[in-house]
Amino acid sequence: MTDNNTIIKMDMGTMQSNTHAAGKPVLCLGIESSCDETSAAIVDSNRNVLAHIVYSQIPEHQKYGGVVPELAARAHILAIDTVVKQTLDAAGKNIDDIDVIAATAGPGLIGGVLVGWMAATGIAQSTGKPLVAVNHLEGHALVPRLSATAANGTGKGASVDFPYLLMLASGGHCQILLVRGVGKYELIGQTIDDSAGEAFDKVSKMLGLGYPGGPIVDKRAQMGNPKRFHFPRPLCDKPNCDFSFSGIKTAARIMLDKNTEQVNDEFINDFCASFQSAVVDCIINRLNHAMDTEIVKQVKPKTLVVAGGVAKNSAIRAAMEKLATTKNMIFAAPPMNLCTDNGAMIAWAGIENWRIGNIVQEPIAPRPRWPLTEL
Repeated sequence: MTDNNTIIKMDMGTMQSNTHAAGKPVLCLGIESSCDETSAAIVDSNRNVLAHIVYSQIPEHQKYGGVVPELAARAHILAIDTVVKQTLDAAGKNIDDIDVIAATAGPGLIGGVLVGWMAATGIAQSTGKPLVAVNHLEGHALVPRLSATAANGTGKGASVDFPYLLMLASGGHCQILLVRGVGKYELIGQTIDDSAGEAFDKVSKMLGLGYPGGPIVDKRAQMGNPKRFHFPRPLCDKPNCDFSFSGIKTAARIMLDKNTEQVNDEFINDFCASFQSAVVDCIINRLNHAMDTEIVKQVKPKTLVVAGGVAKNSAIRAAMEKLATTKNMIFAAPPMNLCTDNGAMIAWAGIENWRIGNIVQEPIAPRPRWPLTEL
C-alpha cells in the first residue's frame, strides 16, 4: 500500500438480537472491492459489527479527478490480504470462527470486483465455508436493516422491516425501489441519464473543488444562498417517477461559462446551495410521485429509506425525513460510515441471503452490470 492511502478502522455497538436456530450468532466475513475502497468486515446475525476495515484509495485518485479503473484494480490486489487479516485480528477471530464468506460479485469496476471475489472464493474453497455472491446494490439496499439512524446521522433509528420504499443513490445508479424482501425488488423509477452522485462530482470539478464532489458540495451548500442561481428541475412536471440530472449539470456548465462575476467563496457557496436545492427538489418530487403509484399504495410500506453514497448528503436526508413525516412514514438511513462502499454492508447482505439459502453452488462469473431486479 502507498503512504497516500489510508486504512480506517470502524467499530460499532450492539444492535437488536437475532440468533439462528442453534442459539449461536452466525459470523459472516464480508469483502467489498467494487470501486475505490478495499473493505472487509465481520458481522454477526445479532446485528453486531465485530470489526470493519476500510482501505481508501481516494488520495490516489484525487489527482485525476475521479477513479482510474486500472489503478483501482492494482490497489485492491496490494491491499486485499492485509485488509482481511486486519479485520480478523480486530475482531479477535481466526478464519475457523467464521460461518459464512460473502463478497461483492457485481456490479462495479470489473477489475476490482474480481480481486475481492477471487479472494473470497479462495477462502471459501480452502475452508469449506458457504459462499454468498452479493449484489453490491443489494448491500446498500439492506444495510439500513443492520443499522439505521436519524436524518442527521446520529442516534439509533427504528428497525427497518419489509416492505419499505427505497431511494438508492450509489455511483452511477439512482433508483426508487419497492423492497419486499431479500432479492425482491420492484423498480418504481430511475435516472434516464446521469445519477445524482455523478452530477455532484461534475459540478464540484467545474468549480475546482476536488474529488469526491458530494461531501464538498454539501459542506459549501450549507453556507450558501439556495435562491441566488436558478437551476432547472428536469422531469418534475412529468407524471412518472424517473430522474434526470444531466440538464442540471449542463445548466451549471452554461452558467459558469457565461459568468462575469468574481468566483469567490460567497459565489461558490451560493452556487453549490442553488445546485443542491435543485437536486433535492427533483428527488422529493419523484418520491412523491412514487408514493402515488398504485403498487406503492397497495403495498403501503411504512418506512422511507435512503441508501448509497448520496445518503450522506445532509439536505437530502433532511428533506426525505420531512417527506416521510408528511406521509405518516418512518424515515431511515444508514449511519454516515455505512453510506459509502463498505464491507459491513456486504457481510450483512451475506447473512440475509444465507438465511434464505442463497449460497453459491457452482462457479459464477462476476458481473460489471447486475440490476437488482434480476436477483
